[in-house]
Parts: sequence; C-alpha cells; structure tokens
Amino acid sequence: MRVAMAMAGLGALAMTALIAQALVYGRFGDEGSILFALAWGKVTLADLYAGFALFSGWVLFREAKTARALLWILLVLSLGNAFTMVYVLVALARSGGSWPRFFLGARAPTPLGGVA
Repeated sequence: MRVAMAMAGLGALAMTALIAQALVYGRFGDEGSILFALAWGKVTLADLYAGFALFSGWVLFREAKTARALLWILLVLSLGNAFTMVYVLVALARSGGSWPRFFLGARAPTPLGGVA
C-alpha cells in the first residue's frame, strides 16, 4: 500500500507541475486548435475522456455520498488526472490498509458481514 501511495503522490505532484508549466508557457487557444486538428490529438482526447468516464463510474460506485462523488468527478473533469491521483491517494489513506476497502469504499464488507 505504501508503494501505491508513493506512486499516487508522485504522480499528483508531477501532473500538477506539468499543468503549471503549461499554464505559464503554453497558449491553450493556439495549441488546442492544433491538437484538435490532428487525428492523434482527437484519439488522445477521446482516450482521456474515456478514462475519466471509467474513473468517474468507480468513484460513484465506491462513495457513500453522491454529492462527494460528484465533487471529485468535477475536479477530475476540470483539472485532469492530477486529481485522479489525489483521489486515489485519499482513498488509499482512508482504506486503513485494506485493499477491499480501497477498491469498494463504502460498499466494502465489514467484519460483521454488513457494508461499511
């Protein structure tokens, strides 16, 4: 679990640094129009948003409160995979070292056979 937490933390830092660099040195309007014009640019964006959709489904499944899940999904859709990694980091920390609790969240079985 420590390795997963380290990877999520480092990934979040790396993505945040790349986003900051792009905000400072890039021109989204100019570069975005080029990206949208390229076939592989379209594929990359479709792939990115397919991953966001899959991740969002997992968040909705594992969170007990829909409002909390929707907030995380909004952050991921607007700020990218930096927040995917932050969510994974938070979920790992809340899991108490339990992989089932990490993956299933509020749906993880409790020792008495109920749901957390």
